[in-house]
Amino acid sequence: MNRQETMAAPESDQAHAREVEEVLSGHRTGLDGLTSDAAATALTEHGPNALPAGEKETRLKRLVRQFRDPMIYVLLAAAVFTAVLGQVFDTIVILAVVLINAVVGYVQEGRAADALESIRAMLTLSATVRRDGTWSSRPAEELVPGDVIRLGAGDRVPADARLVRATNLTVEESALTGESVPAAKSVEAVAADAVLGDRTCMAYSGTTVASGSATALVTGTGTSTEIGRITEMLSEVETIETPLVRAMKKFSTVLAVVAVVMALAMVAVGWFVHDYPLAELVMAGIGFAVAAIPEGLPAVLTITLALGVQRMAGRHAITRRMGSVETLGSVTTICSDKTGTLTRNEMTVRTVVTPAHRFEVTGTGYGPSGDVIDSETGDAAELEDHHDLFAMAEVAERANDSTLQPGEDDEDWAVAGDPTDGGIRTFALKAGAKGADERRIAVVPFDSDYKYMATLDTHARKPEELVIHLKGAPDRLLDRCDRQGIGLHDTEPLDRDRWETEIHELGARGLRVLAAAARSAPDGTSTLERADIDSGGFVFLGLYGIIDPPRPEAMAAIERVHGAGIDVKMITGDHADTARAIAGEMGIGDRVITGAELERASDEELQDIVREHDVYARTSPEHKIRLVKALQANGHVVAMTGDGVNDAPSLKRSDVGVAMGIKGTEATKDAADVVLADDNFASIAAAVEMGRTIYDNLKKAIVFMLPTNGGQGLVILVSLVLGMTLPITPLQVLWVNLITAVTLSLALAFEPGEPGLMERKPRDPRESLLNAEAVIRIVYVSLLLGGVAIAAFLWAQENGHNLATSRTLAVNTLVVGQIFYLLAARFTRARSLRRELFTTNPISWVCIALMVLLQLAFVYAPFLQTAFGTTGVGLDLWLLPVVAGVAVFVVVEIDKGVRRLVG
Repeated sequence: MNRQETMAAPESDQAHAREVEEVLSGHRTGLDGLTSDAAATALTEHGPNALPAGEKETRLKRLVRQFRDPMIYVLLAAAVFTAVLGQVFDTIVILAVVLINAVVGYVQEGRAADALESIRAMLTLSATVRRDGTWSSRPAEELVPGDVIRLGAGDRVPADARLVRATNLTVEESALTGESVPAAKSVEAVAADAVLGDRTCMAYSGTTVASGSATALVTGTGTSTEIGRITEMLSEVETIETPLVRAMKKFSTVLAVVAVVMALAMVAVGWFVHDYPLAELVMAGIGFAVAAIPEGLPAVLTITLALGVQRMAGRHAITRRMGSVETLGSVTTICSDKTGTLTRNEMTVRTVVTPAHRFEVTGTGYGPSGDVIDSETGDAAELEDHHDLFAMAEVAERANDSTLQPGEDDEDWAVAGDPTDGGIRTFALKAGAKGADERRIAVVPFDSDYKYMATLDTHARKPEELVIHLKGAPDRLLDRCDRQGIGLHDTEPLDRDRWETEIHELGARGLRVLAAAARSAPDGTSTLERADIDSGGFVFLGLYGIIDPPRPEAMAAIERVHGAGIDVKMITGDHADTARAIAGEMGIGDRVITGAELERASDEELQDIVREHDVYARTSPEHKIRLVKALQANGHVVAMTGDGVNDAPSLKRSDVGVAMGIKGTEATKDAADVVLADDNFASIAAAVEMGRTIYDNLKKAIVFMLPTNGGQGLVILVSLVLGMTLPITPLQVLWVNLITAVTLSLALAFEPGEPGLMERKPRDPRESLLNAEAVIRIVYVSLLLGGVAIAAFLWAQENGHNLATSRTLAVNTLVVGQIFYLLAARFTRARSLRRELFTTNPISWVCIALMVLLQLAFVYAPFLQTAFGTTGVGLDLWLLPVVAGVAVFVVVEIDKGVRRLVG
């Protein structure tokens, strides 16, 4: 039997610790790859090389979820009772209100889901695999453990694989490890306990080859990959309810219970005290429950959040769940990944040190815009005046295989090749170097074993001379240099102690350090070998200090959220010095703790650690989840941002997860609540402001709606207790609630943010939706609205008007009173009679006009008169509602004035 015909179970978790021959033997394969039959058998055993699709919420589930609210349960019960009593029209109206609420929420959440799908890049990945002794391109889903694959620069690694052969291979692994520079790879085995970022003989699924080429043996596919492990971790992470959902559930439950208990008590009073007929009592009880329940509140909540979703979409932020926008307004701590989120993920030279000078380099990214500044004089350095700068730029330009490509309008430059090479080539362009590829004669490519690259070139200024340019790890170059200076023929002895001090200082600033050297080559030289480099005799020219720079907009956003009382914490897989440097520059803090220290800490100790530290380095996905849990245990509402697969579990665990839409992985987007389509961290600060505005507007809506319901409930309660005719029927109550919800309450959703919104401290997530001031206002406005409605009804009855006219007048008084109350409620404490009443929210006046038109139809349209038992009234009967409305407005304004005086 061919040894490929029977596949052994892969041991991918230990492949990094075994030699190539042992790994090949363990998978019963060789460098010729699998046969088609063996691959087909393995595919049946292991399944496709794909991650299981996340469970999608069906349309039916999304629709059913809209009905999960205690207030909706009360309305559905009321619909059942009215149907049993034969009040079919009442049943239809109640169900219509419930259905309208559900449809609004369903449609808005569906739009958010569709918007997220539209920004995903659903690309089919292919792989170059050796089957039956020949290379071919196959879908990555068909790969199995034991396959031999080929990788090249720019390829996305299709599965976890043990390297068998590697030439100058570097792999961009930031999505898994958080490291900002590509990892150099080799075929040598590493220690069994090596962390993921140190497994240099492995290439992992979802990472990208930055440079070089390799042949590799597939050791893990699908859920057996590192990405698959993180995906399984995601399924075990508990999703946290948003503060708004928790508050609304509690509020709705309390309100529903109170309404039902009071309705039952009212029915009992009517039965035992006034001997009302049972059917009439039941309808009155239903009327009271319907009056007390703000059935329009779910619709207002949904519409307010939907408006926030739409506004955020205009800022390139796709919100998957509407409540997440409000949650961002509640956060007390934002945890952020570093690479690609706070930083640009584009290597940039910041500092150049030569024997004679120190230069600082401005500008970020791969675009050549920026200057080289002499640190001593503060002036821009010119190549003609600084021979040492010329020498450093020449090495950066020549010992380099990357290319830079401008985007549209010469912006958003991209690098083809190693990002670090791209960074030093950008420095050469900023310095003014103008190299030409035809000057290169020979090259020794970079290799992770000897950690340098060398080229043989003609001299830029003396074409008759030959020069060897050398770039690489500082320690390797120092070993090959015996002199230092600014030119090929300098004779100053090498001061190794000085350069090691410089290397340490640059590293302490979080900079990755490369060195440059050069020496002359004999005339007629046409080849270049490692032996030519290792023979030494080079002049040490200096050091490049390179970093993945912070995003300027992220720095401004951090300052803004700090001003709003929100902590920012950096959680990264990168090294401690790099994390400390970036965090210090961004104003986050400089107290760093590493993943190894977190590993030793108990959950209780971790709660103390998160109070004292803002920067966490060399962390794993498990560490990130623990940190989020520790913050939540301390009472924080946590937002987590990130773009890598390693961020996905913590995004799901946080109160609101924010993923990058461009550079973010699919796993991260699936785990997130909000996806930033432009990868702009500054959008988070805008979302915080939007969330706070939404919460304020929701509170305004509740404080506006509850007095309306309280007034209506008071009318029915007083009437039944006193044994009088109901001034308003249950069906008329539903009419008032419905049109108020779709007009006046909706107007508050468009209110702009209050002044000083981002100077306020975050609210306590445990606080009630309604504080004492709000409760007091709800009580006295309920008494006012209910009192004027009863007074209007009694006045009409005493002046000989029939029941229909009296009830119509009572409803009109309630509606007009609400209109005037809206004008006062738009400003929580500020005086309402001012210019902003007419200029800041024109939608409010449109809503008032619509409310007036609907109420006129309610009074004068024949079909509505028949349905609701109303009748037309003369202009003289509109005066009383207007007077009552003005009275409500004046009382509320007096209350606000008193509160302003007392502080």
